[in-house]
Amino acid sequence: MGITLAQAEKMISVAKEKAKEIDTKMNIAVVDAGANLIAFARMDGAWLGSLDISIKKAKTARFFDMNTGIIGELSQPGGSLYNIEHSNGGLITFPGGVPVKDKEGNVIGAIGVSGSSVENDHTVAEAGANAL
Repeated sequence: MGITLAQAEKMISVAKEKAKEIDTKMNIAVVDAGANLIAFARMDGAWLGSLDISIKKAKTARFFDMNTGIIGELSQPGGSLYNIEHSNGGLITFPGGVPVKDKEGNVIGAIGVSGSSVENDHTVAEAGANAL
């Protein structure tokens, strides 16, 4: 089973609270098991350019069921996934995308966050993913 709208909204709420706690403004996207956008929030004042990035981070995390930062490490020159960011209509391979799992460990979707440093993006995405 994939993420429900209620679950996605809870994830976004927790992620927004984390963003406020660390004093940043974020774009937050949640995709379901099929990598389809189920919920999105743009905090007041968050960068417009980060809107698309947050959605692509969520999709990238779901397409490969791993944090986007890990994909970034593997996609460096000489890495096993070098140039992967050019596949699937464009991927984002830096931190801020996190797969979401159910109680049994099955991936049911992903969250993507963008609007600050990649460290902050990942922190907020993890908080959202852990909301379930």
